[in-house]
Amino acid sequence: MMLTLGLFVFQLQTLPYQTMQRNVDYRWPSNSRVGLRPALQFLGVEEEKVTVSGVLLPEITGGKVSLQLLDAMAAEGRAWPLLEGTGTIYGMFVVNSVSETRTEFFAVGSARRIEFSLTLTRVDESLTVLYGDLQAQADNLLGQAGAMANKAGSAIGGLFS
Repeated sequence: MMLTLGLFVFQLQTLPYQTMQRNVDYRWPSNSRVGLRPALQFLGVEEEKVTVSGVLLPEITGGKVSLQLLDAMAAEGRAWPLLEGTGTIYGMFVVNSVSETRTEFFAVGSARRIEFSLTLTRVDESLTVLYGDLQAQADNLLGQAGAMANKAGSAIGGLFS
């Protein structure tokens, strides 16, 4: 597995991409000042976009069915989690565009080569918003485990008294 977008898995049999570009913009407007350099103020993160592109050779790799599946996902208008095969979690993304260029055709009209590009935009605020405060979740789980251990100890103690 190279990458997953929702339940769609990018791999050799589906859409093996050759490039993945991630671009994040930050907002730094400037305010002019008399006799001084302009003052910059950080206003936050702008858009985060991921572009995945590559070449399909339907005789060897995935084909048009994989691209049609991505088109169907995009048409649903939903956000999908983007996860890399290394375990990197990028966040929730929507599909902005799917483009394909077909070349080198067989006699029946099917393409031997399909160049594709997929553009995604992140829609969640941050991984903290997406998954919550992991420390608070861990503390809650530890508290629940301690409470269950106390109940089990009380139950076992009641058996022997």
